[in-house]
Amino acid sequence: MVFITKPVINQIFKKIKKYKNIVIARHVSPDPDAIASQIALRDSIRETFPEKNVLAVGVGVAKFKYYGILDKQNYESIKDALLIALDVPNMCRIDGIEGLNYKEIIRIDHHPSEDIKCLTEWCDTTCSSTCQMVSELIMDSKLVLNTKIASNLFLGMVSDSDRFLLKNTTAHTFEVAARLINESKLDFPPLYDKLYIRPFSEIKFEAYIINNLVVDESGLAYIKINEDILKEYNVDAATVTNMINNFNFTADYVVWTFVVDDKRNDQIKVSIRSRGPIVNTIANKYNGGGHKLAAGCRIKTMEDVDKLLEELKIAAKEYISTLKDSE
Repeated sequence: MVFITKPVINQIFKKIKKYKNIVIARHVSPDPDAIASQIALRDSIRETFPEKNVLAVGVGVAKFKYYGILDKQNYESIKDALLIALDVPNMCRIDGIEGLNYKEIIRIDHHPSEDIKCLTEWCDTTCSSTCQMVSELIMDSKLVLNTKIASNLFLGMVSDSDRFLLKNTTAHTFEVAARLINESKLDFPPLYDKLYIRPFSEIKFEAYIINNLVVDESGLAYIKINEDILKEYNVDAATVTNMINNFNFTADYVVWTFVVDDKRNDQIKVSIRSRGPIVNTIANKYNGGGHKLAAGCRIKTMEDVDKLLEELKIAAKEYISTLKDSE
């Protein structure tokens, strides 16, 4: 559901103004959009209302420390909090809220709505990113915007739109980015180093993926990465997840999937991207979700991974067959 923007922004600001205790959370295994929007909103609320207790919670990712430091999850003294859920459509994937006593939830997200029940929701699947939405929330309300907050939001927008290359980029996306730059006097070119400079170990790991990616005749490409490979190349599960968009523009497949055995968190992480077949409905069956063409899930067994891959093969094959029929 897409709301008329200004009224829902006013409603969200009134809720933020009302509550003393505010906890901002996002999905597990955060990407730059999730963690940047979370920390940017926390810092903006703190700057606007210094008397409020505002926390950004969840497990962090070492390589994203430049966005800011997350808060410790100590909820003993927090009662009747406002929970703001960013970039996450379902309750089971909200990270860091175990034991939290909250009175109300606000959800801000560009993923389709699923099972989070709340009176105040801003869900707009036409947006490039949650950072785009949080940028509008801040700039169109009385929340404070400074250079650091704008830097985080800009990086989140760039990352989740893959440098404004993906289909979720619209004219409005560029309008919001331009406002963010102008209103904060943001010097944005140096920020790209934060996203794109990486250690040589990651370059070598990407070469490993290229050399070991299985391209099935159905139109599905996939790779399974175990703990030994992660150790060999000195990378973590988050590195695999954040590398999948590097494979967007290859002609030999229409769906590509990275599977990583994340022993640290006792789960198998699956990231899925598509250039046509709808993949979020398939991910939903395996404790996941996301966008139509970009989704993910958390799976317990490799048997279920293989079942997922078979469903993706069918979807890819049917999509390619449809294209041939329309020629």
